[in-house]
Amino acid sequence: MTIKQMANPRDAYGETLVSLGERYQNIVVLDADLSKSTKTILFAKKFPDRFFEMGIAEANMISTAAGLASCGKTAFASTFAVFATGRVYDQIRMDVAYSNTNVKIFATHGGISVGKDGASHQMIEDIALMRVLPNMTVLAPSDASETRRLVELMATTPGPMYARIGRANAPVLYTSDEVEDIAIGKGIITREGSDVSIIACGTMVDQAIDAAARLSKRGVSARVVDMHTIKPLDERLVLKCVKDTKAMVTVEEHSIIGGLGGAVSEVLAEHQSKTRFQRIGVQDMFCESGEPDELFEKYKLSAKHIAKTITTLLK
Repeated sequence: MTIKQMANPRDAYGETLVSLGERYQNIVVLDADLSKSTKTILFAKKFPDRFFEMGIAEANMISTAAGLASCGKTAFASTFAVFATGRVYDQIRMDVAYSNTNVKIFATHGGISVGKDGASHQMIEDIALMRVLPNMTVLAPSDASETRRLVELMATTPGPMYARIGRANAPVLYTSDEVEDIAIGKGIITREGSDVSIIACGTMVDQAIDAAARLSKRGVSARVVDMHTIKPLDERLVLKCVKDTKAMVTVEEHSIIGGLGGAVSEVLAEHQSKTRFQRIGVQDMFCESGEPDELFEKYKLSAKHIAKTITTLLK
């Protein structure tokens, strides 16, 4: 059994902010009483004059970030995903998206794998909320290395952006050399295959890779795509997968409604694709609180269940 190298994407986020802060004087960072958890505390210690602790006032944080951006700053605003989107949707819509300001909303603790923080903290609608907004780019890094690269791109690419990562340590999927080719709006084929395409994002990319390995033992060749950018979606790669493989599934730690699965299914519908297709994610429900691995099993997001779903689909 291969022992996977683990790293926390939250640490990668905080460390990358510090690195960017050293290179770009216009970067400012805001947080809403959770800087220890989001790791923006690293930036706060290094650049206290460019860090703004907004307290438990997320709406004020977003509007303040927009104000700073209107003065030429690149503003990163961070908190848990459940607070970063749902609690402040009107401020994001009007002050960030409608106004097309250079605000980067970076959320941690996305999905159901927040552990025992409680079911109320499991944000499974954030990608859907953000991708429907005009001007908004939506990202979901899969590991620490990809997080570093995408945060760098967020800092140097103008416009409103939303990114979400999980809470827990995650397997390192990319080397420092491999991430240099990562670009916003371009998915990555992490494993080739000819029978089925597994298009995943965020924490589910690792589960998809493990599922592909399981399927390989059964004689099924599975391609795995890391679709780290949900908007703008890499439609060309989606259609390539339709052409190259016999079936397709999307896998996300998010509701199957409106997220990655929704985005891909829209492409398939518009191109009248007849490929066999299924969305794997949280069904139309709220989930229980518990350990991440237990929840992945219960809600059929684990590699074992992904492989089982694909086996049934191919039949």
